[in-house]
Amino acid sequence: MATRNGTEHDAPSWLVWAALWTVYIVWGSTYLAIRVTVETLPPLLAGGVRFLIAGAIVLGAIWIRKGRRAVRISRAELFSCVLIGGGLLMGGNGLVILAERTVPSSLAALLIAAVPLWIVLLRFISGDRVAGGTLIGVAVGFIGVAILVLPGDRPDGATLYGLGTCVLAALIWATSSFMSPRVQLPRDPFLSTGVQMLCGAGWLFFFGLLMGEGSGIDVSTFSGRSLFALGYLVVFGSLFAFTAYVWLLQNAPISKVATYAYVNPVIALVLGWLILSEEMNPPMLIGAAVIVTSVAFIVTLEGRAKRVEGAEAPPALTTPALTTSDPT
Repeated sequence: MATRNGTEHDAPSWLVWAALWTVYIVWGSTYLAIRVTVETLPPLLAGGVRFLIAGAIVLGAIWIRKGRRAVRISRAELFSCVLIGGGLLMGGNGLVILAERTVPSSLAALLIAAVPLWIVLLRFISGDRVAGGTLIGVAVGFIGVAILVLPGDRPDGATLYGLGTCVLAALIWATSSFMSPRVQLPRDPFLSTGVQMLCGAGWLFFFGLLMGEGSGIDVSTFSGRSLFALGYLVVFGSLFAFTAYVWLLQNAPISKVATYAYVNPVIALVLGWLILSEEMNPPMLIGAAVIVTSVAFIVTLEGRAKRVEGAEAPPALTTPALTTSDPT
């Protein structure tokens, strides 16, 4: 019996929920891990190391399982991976890493949660037909972003520059996600992700060295918890959660998978408060409620509309493998 995503057999409910909670918790916790990583490690170079290792592992696994031919790509596909991987991992993830030197992990997660809002806005600007209710949800969501960014009772140390960097990261991630179906990427989602990770690592190393992160590096100043956080990002953030996510895309309704878009920031908010004692003041909680509610509304509305049309994937989140994953 086929599932709604076209697989041959229905996956056990417990396995679907186990994979979902893996995505919820791991991707929700990556913001906290980034915040700990940048305490003592050079931000962009650390990000480059993360995606270099993760990308090499992904491509190595494909090579071992399917042979050398399985990792071959065309020049056009490589160019697209350089472009999209750079936008996602340097423009998106890299800016988040830089921002979290001053912005609490929970606040960064809330601003990045606006990615689906930006994608809908880009669809509307490009001439795509977007329902009126979806546009209202987007407008409400951006009010939540404004509440978090505009001057007021911000958490200690959260600068306007850092907050603006998070907003820019969300916009670049959304733009790259929006563009990815319009360029020639490898059809295998794992191959596409692995190559994009390596290309993104190259961009992160380039800009990290350009910004002087390579000068005066003293390994003795790297704390054990920063190194552990970096390892966590490689193993769990870039490998385990992504594998669970791709499995979910093949074995569960996309309407259920898409719930990560509004569950992850809630997880990040709680973990930041619980583990790093990050501040949660009234404006932040109000902004969080507005953004999360608007994203949940959009995902639900778009999913319902596509089911009526006989499709399954909400357009606001329909992008290839890596681009649908969390910017961290």
